[in-house]
Amino acid sequence: MERLKTKSLLLLFSFILVLICINSFNIDHIDSEKVYTVSQDGKGDFKTVQDAVNAVGDELNIKTKIFIKKGTYREKITIPATKGAIYLEGESLTETIIVNDDFASKKNSAGKEMGTTGSSTIFIFSDNFSAKKITFQNDAGKVGQAVAVLVTGDKAIFENCRFLGFQDTLYLKGEQDVPTPKREIRHYFKNCYIEGTTDFIFGAATAVFEDCTIFAKESATYLTAASTPENAKFGFVFMNCKIKGEARPESVYLGRPWRPFAKTVFINCAIDNTIKPEGWHNWKKTEAEKTSFYAEYNSKGIGANAEKRVSWSHQLTKEQSKEYQIKNILSGKDNWVLK
Repeated sequence: MERLKTKSLLLLFSFILVLICINSFNIDHIDSEKVYTVSQDGKGDFKTVQDAVNAVGDELNIKTKIFIKKGTYREKITIPATKGAIYLEGESLTETIIVNDDFASKKNSAGKEMGTTGSSTIFIFSDNFSAKKITFQNDAGKVGQAVAVLVTGDKAIFENCRFLGFQDTLYLKGEQDVPTPKREIRHYFKNCYIEGTTDFIFGAATAVFEDCTIFAKESATYLTAASTPENAKFGFVFMNCKIKGEARPESVYLGRPWRPFAKTVFINCAIDNTIKPEGWHNWKKTEAEKTSFYAEYNSKGIGANAEKRVSWSHQLTKEQSKEYQIKNILSGKDNWVLK
């Protein structure tokens, strides 16, 4: 009997040991993080951001952190869809700058215009990308469409970043021209600064902007140009943001519909006098007034003119506003939870 008891205890101990080993492996596997440093003085692993991106393995289950030292990195960066999770972190928000100056009408090496898409400073095609304390810029100036950041991957997170440009600064492309998206494309922006002149936040993705500053530069006209797919429940959602600028008073629209089913909502935002009293423009598409969804809840400030907004926009009730929770907007079919 004593022998049987000892054997049972040994088996139990062995089973517990195996479980500990398995769990330890899983924790290490999930939480492990490879780190590269980019520094222009040659004291890091790489001198350019693109070289660091190229070193990241394809389809890895670990996150690769690329720490970028202070400096102005004049590059045109591509992050392929095959890359594993990449996290860019700058040493300083204002002194770690990724910048280029391409624009839509600029000719490429083949003599053809780059187009809006081709003008971007950085192309993010991969999923699970994140960035913190980095300035992304297109400094081409007032030359038409000139994108600073273009994202087609899913679940991108930007925290405490700046997006600088003029027209078409931030392109959240998503499944842009697909009537029925093949997959969800979602992004989250926290405490970011985004500036521009025309349609400088645009595209088909679902995106939440929380505690961000949206700045309308001189000669600005439209803040947003959503192209939300018909079957997407949410488009661009701004929460507790500051809408301000240096444009003339009452000269800028909150948004216009690039595609018929555009969705843009402002929740608890402070809006200054740069915004037109009517708020929204139909882009000379009267049919879009019936299909797009533009709304506000509890807007504050001189530019929060609820009674003067266009008749086809919406002022949400308190009950309706409760639907606009980050979890509801971004969780999707895979139950994405922000970390």
